[in-house]
Amino acid sequence: MSDYRQIVRKWVKPEDLNQHGALFGGRLLQWVDEDAAILAVVQLGTTSVVTRYMSEINFKGSAERGDLLELDFRVSSFGRTSLTLSCRVDNAVTGQEILTLDRIVFVAVDDAGEAVPHGETEATPGTERLRQ
Repeated sequence: MSDYRQIVRKWVKPEDLNQHGALFGGRLLQWVDEDAAILAVVQLGTTSVVTRYMSEINFKGSAERGDLLELDFRVSSFGRTSLTLSCRVDNAVTGQEILTLDRIVFVAVDDAGEAVPHGETEATPGTERLRQ
């Protein structure tokens, strides 16, 4: 089990809002998936990764225009072909929990979309694996 974490911050802008003036849940999930994928690419050292699985998505709060959100990603484990992350999203100013995802699984794939071993077992804080 790794203890590596990465925090990404997002500002909720007018174009991110639904008809009720709150952040679209789909926009937040887009941010989570995109930033999780970037983390997976850095950790696995390849841009050939796909989102394979997301656990239950638990919306616990909402966000409004101008809110600053923190997406707190943690590396949970490395598999032979996969990387498992978790994510918690909080309002950076109020501390209110917005969303939790216990498991987001990415898989390294070849050109045909088949899972391939990635060879990594520990998290890295840098991007050096992309240059190897």
